Amino acid sequence: MTATVQTRHAIHYSQSERMTGAEIRENFLIETLFVPGSLQAVYTHYDRMLVAGAMPTNGRLIVGEELAKLVGTDYLLERRELGLINIGGPGRVMADGTTCDLEPMDGLYLSQGTQEIAFESVDPSTPAKFYINSAPAHTSFPSRIVSRMDAIENDLGDGATSNKRKLYQYLHPKVLPTCQLLMGLTRLETGSVWNTMPAHLHDRRMEAYLYFDLPENAFVVHLMGRPEATEHLIVRSEQAVLSPPWSIHCGAGTSAYAFIWSMAGDNQSFTDMDMVDMKSLR
Repeated sequence: MTATVQTRHAIHYSQSERMTGAEIRENFLIETLFVPGSLQAVYTHYDRMLVAGAMPTNGRLIVGEELAKLVGTDYLLERRELGLINIGGPGRVMADGTTCDLEPMDGLYLSQGTQEIAFESVDPSTPAKFYINSAPAHTSFPSRIVSRMDAIENDLGDGATSNKRKLYQYLHPKVLPTCQLLMGLTRLETGSVWNTMPAHLHDRRMEAYLYFDLPENAFVVHLMGRPEATEHLIVRSEQAVLSPPWSIHCGAGTSAYAFIWSMAGDNQSFTDMDMVDMKSLR
């Protein structure tokens, strides 16, 4: 398997507030996740979340010793669970001899103890793009495909405030049990550009955002940092942002877009948010 792995260490807000724009990008933005025929992985020190992208083209991508070595175990999911959503063409995930066929926007949960994992595209000319998150796990729950139809659909926002959107909860206690990993997908409607506004914090969990379905010349201005000292990132399609517990995480795009959010930490309560008064943002 062709794999590229990185490690991102945790940053305190007092450090981030002294960083240049380039240093902010280096520490919090993952610019490349989908490379044809490769698996790109970033191991973070925020709740030990692993963020990865697999884009199989010619043949299978097999998860091997590179990622096991990264987390210090004999195989990747020896003490971890994994969730993914396919944002590309139709694909397959082979897990311990079971083949899981995934259409675009289908998700998959793999339990702690799954040893053999491989990724494949049905048509290499329209490759699958598996966006992957993995977090430490304390027990084993059943692996399961979570199709877009299985996800819980929520209508949020309003066109008058430019944030009308649909939020789909894939890995969520009302859908299936997991140890700590939560994943979902949000899609902005045409004419809406703001996500997660009013902003909030959740000091008990970290979050990662993957932005996608943006036109080539479009981008999202992602706001981060403490409410009283905000910073920003310019994020292109299929790039991801690491959001520490002390940081807000919201943004506005130059067009409608979609993003996958994922969380790991102390609890699985989706509503565990410390809301930020709009007047306090600086």
